[in-house]
Amino acid sequence: MNHNRNSIFHDGTEQFCRYNKQTDKYSFILRVGHRMANEVYIIIDNERIQMTSCYQDEIFEYYTVRIHLENRCYRYRFEIDGNEILFYNMAGADTSYSDVYDFSITPGFNTPDWAKGAVMYQIYVERFCNGDKTNDVETNEYAYIGKGVEKIEDWYENPAADGTRQFYGGDLQGVIDKMDYLEKLGVKVIYFNPLFVSPSNHKYDTQDYDYIDPHFGKIVVDDGDVLKDGETDNSKATKYISRVTNKKNLEASNELFIELVEEAHKRGIKVIIDGVFNHCGSFNKWMDYEEIYREENGYEKGAYISQDSPYNSFFKFNGGQWPHNSTYEGWWGFDTLPKLNYEDSEKLQQYILDIAKKWVSPPYNVDGWRLDVAADLGHSGEFNHEFWRKFRKAVKEANKDAIILAEHYGEAGEWLKGDQWDTVMNYDAFMDPVSWFLTGVDKHSDNVKPELKGNAHSFNDAMKYHMAQFQNQSLLVAMNELSNHDHSRFMTRTNGMAGRIATAGAEAANENVKKAIFKQGVVMQMTLPGAPTLYYGDEAGVCGWTDPDNRRTYPWGKEDFELIEFYRDMIFIHNHCDELKKGSYKQLDWGNNYLSYGRFDALNGTVTAINTSDHEINVKIPVWQLNIPNGNVMERLMETSEELYNVGRIPVMVENGDIAVTIPACSAVVYRTK
Repeated sequence: MNHNRNSIFHDGTEQFCRYNKQTDKYSFILRVGHRMANEVYIIIDNERIQMTSCYQDEIFEYYTVRIHLENRCYRYRFEIDGNEILFYNMAGADTSYSDVYDFSITPGFNTPDWAKGAVMYQIYVERFCNGDKTNDVETNEYAYIGKGVEKIEDWYENPAADGTRQFYGGDLQGVIDKMDYLEKLGVKVIYFNPLFVSPSNHKYDTQDYDYIDPHFGKIVVDDGDVLKDGETDNSKATKYISRVTNKKNLEASNELFIELVEEAHKRGIKVIIDGVFNHCGSFNKWMDYEEIYREENGYEKGAYISQDSPYNSFFKFNGGQWPHNSTYEGWWGFDTLPKLNYEDSEKLQQYILDIAKKWVSPPYNVDGWRLDVAADLGHSGEFNHEFWRKFRKAVKEANKDAIILAEHYGEAGEWLKGDQWDTVMNYDAFMDPVSWFLTGVDKHSDNVKPELKGNAHSFNDAMKYHMAQFQNQSLLVAMNELSNHDHSRFMTRTNGMAGRIATAGAEAANENVKKAIFKQGVVMQMTLPGAPTLYYGDEAGVCGWTDPDNRRTYPWGKEDFELIEFYRDMIFIHNHCDELKKGSYKQLDWGNNYLSYGRFDALNGTVTAINTSDHEINVKIPVWQLNIPNGNVMERLMETSEELYNVGRIPVMVENGDIAVTIPACSAVVYRTK
């Protein structure tokens, strides 16, 4: 067997970096191909420490060192002195290195074990399932951004290009009704888009952080009238005011949410909710721009109404006069999204920290937060980091197993040092590189770059660079999505076209899609490091351009059942292979339109190979790099194709360190040690 530079690799999972409580030291282990090294060193925070050989197996020699570490983030790499000096970090082994690829670790930083590799299911509640028609938003119930809202009677109607005022009636009862479906699918976590009281269908403009929106929950008191056609004065929207301010409705809705969480927990399913804390909405009871709360008992005057409002410090006003002071700061200038002014209000800070604790504590017992536009909170980077440290402390004290998962575009290393967020929505080390590699289209379907489709070198370079921004604890719980509420549906991206609903039309999003490519994406989703996260309806074949077309309803009764079964099988494989949830990741072999990589732990190895070309290929995959010896047998667990897929257990022998396999055109295959 030819051991080359690629034979040297560091396994970043816990088993290769262990903490010994008795000695208060960390053990770092590096394994190196036989006869490759004379001396091995770890360079940690620029200190060079020699490692000692402790063990050999058929393929590798293992070097270890024990080091006492303080409670802070460390960066480290390895140096191997053999026939030549090699350095090893996330970029691999080479004679030169860049410290941007160094590994990192924060002693004592642990993300929830239940979230590592957990299959998540994102639900945009308004479009998932209508289980209770008595809480549906009614046409002209209130005005939103200058026009009356609209109840859509046809569940299967596509959203309009300006769909901000359209409501289909999805609710929490609908989720409860479909809990059997989610359990059978293999889902381990439900992630909800915002649930709190809000006038929009997306609910990223929170009106009341203390209560679930009764349109999602329960309406037990339903007084008042809707607005007349063309009317926009929401102080006269008495039906809406009754529905969202009456404490009986609000408390009943919270009770229904408790029931939902309990039902999920009975089935071993965790629940994550969305927190929008950078800004609220102009309907918010603290601002009350729409004068919904002005005459209601039990509510203080809003900051828009009165300078003496107890919430005046929650917002930044730029002069102006009361009542009706509209000079407040809006996020990105939108007056419908007042930015919260934390620096000038200890009261606001404490209120949000109390909200953070409330929902992860009994009786709600939520299992974590997803944080919307989390890097934007506050008016300075210094304060942003300070607040998220407080937020983490509050959440973890209330529920030590709750996860804190942030939306973030770009490098997030400054927030992932163990003292702020647990992890992020994984755009950089999953959605972006996978989308480019399989479709040549960006995640919005705005840009097409044919040169990136099938470009395994570009994919591998992107994965190495962006994975290096994570500690292993964060990477294993990162949310890996093919689609979500902010980007086009992955099924639509498989058509290789750029478009939006306003220019291309809804039907074009369904045309020329390629299920073979879609299945390749699902296989990668279930086998790359992180928590595979389905966006509701992806498994049923839902298409759509970016927002708002990506928010089509789940097509109950019109599902693509073959795709659903395929998802179930891939989720089953993922859930029953520990190395796919917590194991290490190794790039194995690649070329034009071809890619293979492995996931492995001390017991098992799984290999995934992707062929994006229009003809079958024969390849030899170097599985010895996963410590799989000659003579071992691996079994094929999955082979995809355009219309069908095959889960037949086909064995293949490891010979000369490789497995020789045939990958059909536009296919993905998965092999695992038997």
